[in-house]
Amino acid sequence: MTGIDDWLRARGGVAHSSALHDAGFSTHRIAGAVAAGSVVRVRRSWLTVPEADAAVIAAAEVGGRLTCVSAAARRGLWVPGAPSLPHVAVAHSSSARADDGIRLHRARAPVPLHRTDPHEHVLNVMFHVARCLPRGDALAVWESALRTGAVDAEVLARVQWRSTRAAELAAVSGSLSDSGVETAFAALMRSSGIAMRQQVWIDGHPLDGLIGARLAVQLDGFAHHQGRDRRRDLRADARLVLRGYTVLRFDYQQVLFDAGYVRETVLLAIAQGLHRAR
Repeated sequence: MTGIDDWLRARGGVAHSSALHDAGFSTHRIAGAVAAGSVVRVRRSWLTVPEADAAVIAAAEVGGRLTCVSAAARRGLWVPGAPSLPHVAVAHSSSARADDGIRLHRARAPVPLHRTDPHEHVLNVMFHVARCLPRGDALAVWESALRTGAVDAEVLARVQWRSTRAAELAAVSGSLSDSGVETAFAALMRSSGIAMRQQVWIDGHPLDGLIGARLAVQLDGFAHHQGRDRRRDLRADARLVLRGYTVLRFDYQQVLFDAGYVRETVLLAIAQGLHRAR
């Protein structure tokens, strides 16, 4: 039979004793593994392997599970730097305290998990990320989950988030494609009374938008964040400048979340006559 330590390693290095019993390990055998040092008992009912990550142990010590950026990083998602403290989801009634050296998350996430389940569901991870991080950083983590296939945008749109910030990100996630950002930008220009032509070809290359005769607009959507060649974009911008165009480049985050800045930038360019032929 597989050793308890190997069984734990195959499951992330931590488990509740009830899961070990369900797997066929007797109380006597568990006690023997603890006495031999191949397994470490955390609290009364949680067990880990000796080399378990300190964040995993910290979560087990308060009867919680890693969540938010801590769980996102372990899943291989992009996160804005290593978290200074483990982010741990606990029940609202938990006696755990912030001074235990952890970042506590008590809000009720959308996917219900048994208290003995040590691994956070990806939707719950995203829920806590949305509530915890600045909006731009949270969106980047959500993008990473979408890009890697950890979640699907259509599923996100149907989840009952119980969080305004998470629901907002779920709504935006369906517009992260280049076409979605272009649609949002075109709507912003129309509402601002700015006439713009879309998908105009110049020098054999398409512009996302052209205002007047010389104000070119390029939009970097989700596909750009997935690895589009940045040098190619710079070469395209340089070609346009050498042909007398002014190039404004905005990314999806600015268009979707900072429309006021985008609108003001375009208006200032028009006020300077940058849209007119020279």
